[in-house]
Amino acid sequence: MQDGEQVEMIALANMLADVARVETLAHFRRPSLETRNKLAAGFDPVTIADQACERAMRELLARQRPQDSILGEEMGPTTGTSGLTWVLDPIDGTRGYMSGTPTWGVLIALSDDQGPCLGVIDQPYIGERFIGGMGQAQLDGPHGIRPLQTLPPRPLDQAILYTTYPRIGTAEECAAFDALSAQVRLTRFGMDCYAYGLLALGQIDLVVEAGLQPYDIHAPIAVIQAAGGIVTDWQGGPAHQGGRVLAAANADIHAAALAVLSQAVPG
Repeated sequence: MQDGEQVEMIALANMLADVARVETLAHFRRPSLETRNKLAAGFDPVTIADQACERAMRELLARQRPQDSILGEEMGPTTGTSGLTWVLDPIDGTRGYMSGTPTWGVLIALSDDQGPCLGVIDQPYIGERFIGGMGQAQLDGPHGIRPLQTLPPRPLDQAILYTTYPRIGTAEECAAFDALSAQVRLTRFGMDCYAYGLLALGQIDLVVEAGLQPYDIHAPIAVIQAAGGIVTDWQGGPAHQGGRVLAAANADIHAAALAVLSQAVPG
């Protein structure tokens, strides 16, 4: 991709995040948020804001880049001809959104057949936007613009580890996570996509998840890699298809965490 097209893509990613802010903030912390459950058994909520946000982003892409494919959480895939795909999660952390917490986010990625090459993690309520890829690695927020840079190596017993849910998946996956958690200094929960932004910002060392979809992880991969970090599956392979994900600040801490996870869940 030529420099001029990269500039165009970065500008469009910011435009998408801007329209997403309008739609998500219009419904956030409102007393009667329209919500439904996508599952017959269990709980997987979707709100009117999820749907309005994705619709607005798709409408913008239809005007600006009709040749590109789209993969969105709420409206599925749309096939294009360019070989590029916009991967959209209009609200990552819908449970947090409907609870009024400010740790949900909008995820926007541009990917090719090798995986994500540009990503945005946007938190509209606190006004923070993490962007990475195509020469970008920065946080734009209320206190100005600052570069993204992951933490340097330190021992596993000094690391800070995040995941969204205390019971992150199957019994086997939970046991693997618990084995890793037992070796780090601090484990915290519940941040959804915001934890990946904290990793890119150099605040934490590790994020470990299981059961992810591609739209959950494409944007974080691009942002973290641009900041100097590493994102793989639990065996060290590509993670952009989702599933089990290990995001790490650097190669050393990645190797240490990977050794624990891969031994606990082989293959």
